[in-house]
Amino acid sequence: MDSLQAVILGIVQGLTEFLPVSSSAHLVLVPWAFGWGEPGLLFDTLVHWGTLLAVVVYFWTDLWKMIKAWVASIARRKIDNAEARMAWLILVATIPAAAIGYLFGDFFEGLFSSPRAVAAFLIGTGLVLTLSEAFHPKIKKIGSPRLSDALTIGLAQAAAIAPGLSRSGLTIAAGLFRGMRRETAARFSFLMSIPIILGAGLTQVVKAAGVPTGTAWFPLALGFVAAALSGYLAIHLLLEFVRRRKLWPFAVYCVVVGLAVLIATLV
Repeated sequence: MDSLQAVILGIVQGLTEFLPVSSSAHLVLVPWAFGWGEPGLLFDTLVHWGTLLAVVVYFWTDLWKMIKAWVASIARRKIDNAEARMAWLILVATIPAAAIGYLFGDFFEGLFSSPRAVAAFLIGTGLVLTLSEAFHPKIKKIGSPRLSDALTIGLAQAAAIAPGLSRSGLTIAAGLFRGMRRETAARFSFLMSIPIILGAGLTQVVKAAGVPTGTAWFPLALGFVAAALSGYLAIHLLLEFVRRRKLWPFAVYCVVVGLAVLIATLV
């Protein structure tokens, strides 16, 4: 993999990790479409760490408050403020994806080698986004997420382990189905991505530790930086977008790209 490919794939990872269009789908389909080789586990690990850095930096003030409140809630054995409550809800929402990833990780990894399966799941993402926007105006809106909301959104995040099912898309859609406002659902989706990206990154580090890369570090570093910068931009853009607009453009994009890839694989 050369430097240009590393930058392109880093940007793709950063943007699509947070925009509701599936980063896993694009990291499969972009190399497939251009005839590039597999980027490799080490590169995949580094670009995920890049997106993790982006979301941590963007929400650092909120994260620090939640961490302090969470530690204090353990010491006092009482959840008595919004920051502590949010921290516990994020941890609860992480459990389904962690459990399913641990039990069925090999099965989901096998799907990454099938552009046709990825395309079908991408179409599924578009349909879920469409349904969430269609039903959202009819649902009574709530403010902060509740325990049942966190569990529902956590199950959506677990389903998004499959390549093509957008993690941000499904979790935001689940929040909308539960009656959360768009900005609240998007914010919760971004925050709950931190432990799951961290856990997945640590797992990949363990796997990559014994794998000889044969790859220069400069392209890897470029991919990391590109993912971090584009991820930060994607978070800002989507939060601004959902304040004023619905998710229809992303739904249409997922369906169109998925159909195009399915046709290409069949032809």
